[in-house]
Amino acid sequence: MNKKQQKMLARILITAVMLVGLNVIPMPELLRIPLFLGAYLLIGYDILKKALRGILNRQVFDENFLMAIATVGAIVLAVYQRSGDYNEAIAVMLFYQVGELFESYAVGKSRRNISQLMDIRPDYANVERDGRLCQVDPDEVAVGSVILVQPGEKVPIDGVILEGSSSLNTAALTGESMPRDAAPGDDIVSGCINMTGLLKIRTTREFGESTVSKILDLVENASSRKSRSEDFISRFARVYTPAVCYAALALALVPPLVQLAMPGVSAQWGVWLYRALTFLVTSCPCALVISVPLSFFAGIGGASREGVLVKGSNYLETLSQTRTVVFDKTGTLTRGVFEVEGVHHNTLPADTLLEYAALAESASSHPISKSLQRAYGRELDRSRVSDIHEESGHGVTALVDGISVAAGNRKLMEQLGVAWVPCDSVGTVIHMAVDGRYAGHILISDQPKATAAQAIAALKKAGVTKTVMLTGDIPTVAQQVAQNLGLDEFYAGLLPGDKVEKVESLLAAGTGKLAFVGDGINDAPVLARADIGIAMGAMGSDAAIEAADVVLMDDDPLKIAKAVKISRKTLGIVYQNIAFAIGIKVLCLILAALGLANMWLAIFADVGVMVLAVLNAIRALSVKNL
Repeated sequence: MNKKQQKMLARILITAVMLVGLNVIPMPELLRIPLFLGAYLLIGYDILKKALRGILNRQVFDENFLMAIATVGAIVLAVYQRSGDYNEAIAVMLFYQVGELFESYAVGKSRRNISQLMDIRPDYANVERDGRLCQVDPDEVAVGSVILVQPGEKVPIDGVILEGSSSLNTAALTGESMPRDAAPGDDIVSGCINMTGLLKIRTTREFGESTVSKILDLVENASSRKSRSEDFISRFARVYTPAVCYAALALALVPPLVQLAMPGVSAQWGVWLYRALTFLVTSCPCALVISVPLSFFAGIGGASREGVLVKGSNYLETLSQTRTVVFDKTGTLTRGVFEVEGVHHNTLPADTLLEYAALAESASSHPISKSLQRAYGRELDRSRVSDIHEESGHGVTALVDGISVAAGNRKLMEQLGVAWVPCDSVGTVIHMAVDGRYAGHILISDQPKATAAQAIAALKKAGVTKTVMLTGDIPTVAQQVAQNLGLDEFYAGLLPGDKVEKVESLLAAGTGKLAFVGDGINDAPVLARADIGIAMGAMGSDAAIEAADVVLMDDDPLKIAKAVKISRKTLGIVYQNIAFAIGIKVLCLILAALGLANMWLAIFADVGVMVLAVLNAIRALSVKNL
């Protein structure tokens, strides 16, 4: 418990002892009344203060106003009836504060689970200065600086390993329990923990743009994007609270006035005022107002611990309604690690053709370009290349040693008016034209991710009715991947604009909400257009992550099904709490209006419903076995 909760617990215990003592120990009425009022003010002063502030700010109708008017009314009624029974007002406020303490503890527990994620925030970075190792604020480290990360320390900033090898604990980022091996030349992201060896890292980003900062920003701001269910609760509370206040006023005035108009019947003002006050206490919508946001908060926290970052509860709600999942291929369903398998129909030596292709693609970071550069196997002399032009979705053209070189798909060859030779093997084909003449083609292949087929099966089991793949690759490659993974549909040879059009047509079909999963810069428009965009966070581009609504931190497609299951569990809990809270509330209001429930029963019912709803909401944190 924090200090505020400890202070509240002390007030509750002292008030409870005073309430028991005042009812057990005999004392004069003149002493008893001030002690009762003292106990009431001790337990309820903050509620009265909030109610008064609300009245002064012209925001009258909230739960504080309901509790204040009901309990003050109960005290006034006791004075009016000269019953001397002030127990009810104190007990009502006492039980309400018990419920508030429980709610505060539950929210704190949920926040502590999410704050575990905040442990990835690094406190310092090690920089070598004048032969000495200095600890500096990560914000002060410039791009291109060399930092050292010792065993047991967090990696403070994204970078590339220059020296050293180690195992990395990425559990806080990805939810993976198995460590990852890292060696010189590997990219390394901030937030993971260096477990074994000393690492020397050249930073590639500022701290504010690094992975750890973006993760923290996503989680910290997730609660600002409210779901339709939360908006419903806000709208409901704005209408419900004044409605029950006016209903209580009518309950206090109308029946006695009717009795006055009836001959021979005396108006029972005290009876109906008591029922009206009981009605007000019963009407307090605490369970609904607290449990629904808490359910979403817990769901987002549980997903974060599993390496699934959801940018807001509105996206969690949309994800739960997803029926169609559309995938990019390269880097999403496949590993994105291309290897050159062969050079076919070449009119130049294979080594020369690979050299031309690697130089022409030297300015690109695309996986296919990287595979050509790896296949060439030697350091590239960029000074030999000029006039590089990238034809989106087609390939590149460049001058290599003053000779025109084109590397791309058949569309690029047709655009250049070069007759090309088809390839009989399945794979990605890079057609080459040198000095305006066809020079052969290079066959490159990419393998599906280990869990891709399992992910498609898991999505269908989770209720997704259609899985689709969109790719710029050739139809034969796309068909083979789709068949191997069990996808329902595929569309090949698509440019970035074509992918948007295809998603538009799938959305127009109206088969439920549509999610798009991608990782590249060219996926950003589609991620933004889909009902829910899911980006691969580890290998994905910044543009894709910014455009997406959900980010998978370890690029594992199996986590997509996990995210869908988490969202559906969370929404199930939300709907349970809404139905339960409203149902019990309506029943209690009817009983209070009919005089079948006193104020003690009303507050027991209110606090009991809130406790049960909050306990149910906390279940959204438990997502490990989904």
